Amino acid sequence: MNKKIRIGTRDSQLAVWQATQVQGLLKEHGYESELVYVKSEGDTDLVTPLYEIGVQGIFTRTLDASLLSGQVDIAVHSMKDVPTIPAKGIVPAAVLPRASYKDILVPKTNGDFLHEHDMVAVIATSSIRRRAQWMNRYPHHIMENLRGNVNTRLRKVRENNWQGAIFAAAGLERIGLRPENAIDLDWMLPAPAQGAIMVVCREYEEDILEACSKFHDENTALCTKIERDFLRTLMGGCSTPISALAEINDGHVQIKGNLLTQDGWKKKEISLLAERANAGSLGIEAAEAILKNGGQEILEQLQSGQ
Repeated sequence: MNKKIRIGTRDSQLAVWQATQVQGLLKEHGYESELVYVKSEGDTDLVTPLYEIGVQGIFTRTLDASLLSGQVDIAVHSMKDVPTIPAKGIVPAAVLPRASYKDILVPKTNGDFLHEHDMVAVIATSSIRRRAQWMNRYPHHIMENLRGNVNTRLRKVRENNWQGAIFAAAGLERIGLRPENAIDLDWMLPAPAQGAIMVVCREYEEDILEACSKFHDENTALCTKIERDFLRTLMGGCSTPISALAEINDGHVQIKGNLLTQDGWKKKEISLLAERANAGSLGIEAAEAILKNGGQEILEQLQSGQ
């Protein structure tokens, strides 16, 4: 392929970092490329909570439109932002090796308040998933909305009278902004595909698919597929508190998943294990099991707006 590959990316520091990683991988395999910057709705509306915007793909659809119109050849996304049903005409080209899947708390000073059970702490996040899991564990805390890119959100933690805010570890670590006092939330299950990067392209672009296949990671692709199958089967979107994590160990794949009400009061969990060779439908099986074990009631409550 002689042409220079145009890489579509949002213009936030983290998005550019991700796109630059893809550019470096292409270069390693002899492909020239350039970055093309596209601003998404998720970057321009920093006031409305994500769960109130209620539109899947808010961070991806502007890039996808640029891809379909021929302005760019590939788009680079945080995989957790990619809708489980892709836009017509767009296909996955590669999944990069996963970074940390964890959520972390960035406290204003320290995390001592987490052990003070009578303290009414104020915690910020725009994620309904993080909010629900936090309220399930700390029902006496107060949740505040927090929007913006990672730099903006870190600044808001310093400026506001909050005890802390919740971030994805991978986002802060990738651009060297994880504070020393950050606390891993090992008890919190991540968003499906959190910590993974996906490259997409137009259908039938065989030369692009061939180029991207050279840095595709099969293990990450399998685990994130299982997690996203879990999400899709539960019909989850930005306003549904659904979490999932699939991991490969000793030839087996385990998925852990949960579904909560938005206030965190009700929670259903699932854990399933399968041999890797038979794990393709593990996410669907886990979702169906959680639905039979009380999950359907939670979904109906979420859909009714209660």
